[in-house]
Amino acid sequence: MALNIPGLVALIVFYAITLAIGIWASWKSKKDQKKGKPSEMIIVGGRNMNFFIGLFTATATWVGGAYINGTAETVYLPTRGLVWVQAPIGFALSLVIGGLFFVNPMRSKNYVTMMDPLQETYGNMIGSLLFIPPLIGDIFWFAAILASLEATMRVILDIRSYLAIIISACIVILYTLLGGLYSVAYTDVIQLIFIMLSLWICVPFALLNSATKSIYYTAAQESYQAPWIGQVQTEYLGRWLDDFLYLVLGSIPWQTYFQRVLSASSPRQARLISYLSGLGSFLMAIPSVLIGAVAASTDWNQTSYGLPTPVERGESAMILPLVLHYLCPIYISIGGLGAIAAAVMSSADSALLSASSMFAHNIYRKILRKQATEKEVVCIMRVSMVVFGTAAAGLAFYSHSIYDLWFLSGELVYALLFPQLCCVLFIPNTNTYGSAAGFFFGFLLRLLAGEPSLKIPPVIHYPGCSLVDGVYIQLFPFKTFTMLLTLGTIVAVSYLVAFLFKRNVLPRRWDVCSVIKENSAFTRPIMIKCRASLSILQNEVRICNDLRASGEGTWSCSG
Repeated sequence: MALNIPGLVALIVFYAITLAIGIWASWKSKKDQKKGKPSEMIIVGGRNMNFFIGLFTATATWVGGAYINGTAETVYLPTRGLVWVQAPIGFALSLVIGGLFFVNPMRSKNYVTMMDPLQETYGNMIGSLLFIPPLIGDIFWFAAILASLEATMRVILDIRSYLAIIISACIVILYTLLGGLYSVAYTDVIQLIFIMLSLWICVPFALLNSATKSIYYTAAQESYQAPWIGQVQTEYLGRWLDDFLYLVLGSIPWQTYFQRVLSASSPRQARLISYLSGLGSFLMAIPSVLIGAVAASTDWNQTSYGLPTPVERGESAMILPLVLHYLCPIYISIGGLGAIAAAVMSSADSALLSASSMFAHNIYRKILRKQATEKEVVCIMRVSMVVFGTAAAGLAFYSHSIYDLWFLSGELVYALLFPQLCCVLFIPNTNTYGSAAGFFFGFLLRLLAGEPSLKIPPVIHYPGCSLVDGVYIQLFPFKTFTMLLTLGTIVAVSYLVAFLFKRNVLPRRWDVCSVIKENSAFTRPIMIKCRASLSILQNEVRICNDLRASGEGTWSCSG
């Protein structure tokens, strides 16, 4: 296969447009930086993001390369099918739940990052520990979506993989570094429009290809492979539910989400953006579902791809670019390539900005150098963008293991960070001891459950754990179970330690985290009564002095 010159030219044009918009947005943000802190302008857009821009960027954050490629792949796989496509509904519900419960307490207190309430409640040191899972998750996420773009370009353009990764990473780093959230948000608008138009234009050509049977027929009838609707076998119900809850609840504790809602001009607008972006992300999955159904309904022997089929060759992860290339005209497949490139960039810049924002604001400013100036924080943020982006680009060359590490880091965020966020926002009087105990206990439980992709055997065999082809598979919903146990540990240890200190079972000098204060909930009623008595006494003395000064009678004010 020769180099696809028209496709390469079209991709260069798209990249040039994206970069130009990013540079223009950075110029716009610099004009607005005089109105507030430069660091907050980069991180949350000065909390004055236009509603429609905020809606587009919130939607584009979830509609990434892994989202549209993974949806098509899951529908196509004979062992999966549509019933296993959980991301569209899961992300939509996640954004609705986030809008209902999490947006208001975060936006009303004007937090800058997701880590702020954690550091405010548990202290800077435990906050730095909780920073590790989302940091690793953002870097692996960036790397994973760069790897998905590499696969697409290799299929459609036939260019070397390292060129696709390096060029894409450099463009994303450049415009994110220049303009922060403004550049990310404005480029997300053009990227989301491009994804929507390009994929919908490709769908009719793929559906009407002569090698493809009606997807209505193959949905329930076996043709070239099992029906693409799929089914969930009884023994896999626990695993299905676990994955679904992981997507719904585990998608909330990410800075990429809170960065969007914290940039809104009001809590009401932030909630509305969250609700509508959930609907938008769901609708954006429809073209990928149809393309996956087309792939499952295609006689690949009638195409130039030939036999064996993509799933037999182990190329199911590239099913979306394969459909675009072999079932659509060349000029249409080029548009589809642009859609995938746009999806990759819309998520990659979000991950990059998220990681650098938390590092500069929560680690550098609050722990490493508390006297840092605004200019210094902005400089550190930009340096960290280059460092994290370069690391992600390097990791993208190890695509298979990167996907596994991304999923594992996402599970750690679900099991460890989601309970912590729930506690600081909704459960009063949890403390640093409970947070630390929950973190380490949850981390240990997750490791003991094993990880087949990393060849870590399970130590804990949950109900339904079975050996398949020499690998142990956990069918029990252990991710959600670990998350609930982490939540319970935080609450139980927090209240137990507080009780032991307040009852003097443990000496107060052992309270190294200073969680027991004089104005704690235990002593607050007594202090309120003392303040009330003092206020009454002061008022009586004031009246006495006023009467003495006026000369009305003889008063004894010995009090």
